[in-house]
Amino acid sequence: MDILHKILELDFAYLDTFANRMDASWGSIFYNEDQPAYYDANHAHIIQVPENPETVIEEVLHFYKDRNLAPRFYIYDFEKQARFIEALQAYQFQIESLVSPVQLWNQEINEHKCNDKVTIERVTADNFHEALEIECSIKELGGREVREKSLPEEFKHPSFTHYLLRYDGVACSTACLFEHEGQVRLESVATIEEYRGKGLIGELIYFLQEEVKNQGVENFWVFPINERVEKVYLKYGFQTIARLTTGHAFLSGKSIKEIQGS
Repeated sequence: MDILHKILELDFAYLDTFANRMDASWGSIFYNEDQPAYYDANHAHIIQVPENPETVIEEVLHFYKDRNLAPRFYIYDFEKQARFIEALQAYQFQIESLVSPVQLWNQEINEHKCNDKVTIERVTADNFHEALEIECSIKELGGREVREKSLPEEFKHPSFTHYLLRYDGVACSTACLFEHEGQVRLESVATIEEYRGKGLIGELIYFLQEEVKNQGVENFWVFPINERVEKVYLKYGFQTIARLTTGHAFLSGKSIKEIQGS
């Protein structure tokens, strides 16, 4: 199995937990009419090179507009999709290219001294609202508009396990593990602004590596949003095994780079 296929399999399993999917010969359409602002839940994924780009674009345009959703595309094998990109531009789509590092944990936990001010616990009904408030404050996760609806759905789903970190008793960081068929993906790593720079993400990563190791899963993945975040994970044994160039096309709203603060 090639690396793109394996990554897409895990990614689509993740998307399936919060969006509906319609498969086509060229890829898949994901949509969630209850979450129109949740970009990840509302995208057409172009995996194959379409034989007739205009037909695919029209299909996607009608699909989303019929549901009052903004049409957006993720385009794989970006270098081979010149005809499709040209057709999208003729429809007035804006295009951006995204370089996405793919990192895999080397199964080693670095020696480190735990911060005695830090405690980490699973998110339960008792502390759920503390975790929610943290994630609603993080614009890279979509802010309150997205996380207020999406986090409760993830919390109920058996594939997600959420964690809350406290510093001196104050809830200030979150992260979650998404598991699918022996593969685990790290998601929703966040720290409120006033507690950044204290090494709390590292404390979370070490804790979660222990969790993953104890579960005996096959692989532990992370998909950093940019090279700056990639460098952080490199320090904790996540090795970059691929860089995927993906196209993103949109007619309105913010670009992915704007959301990520790139």
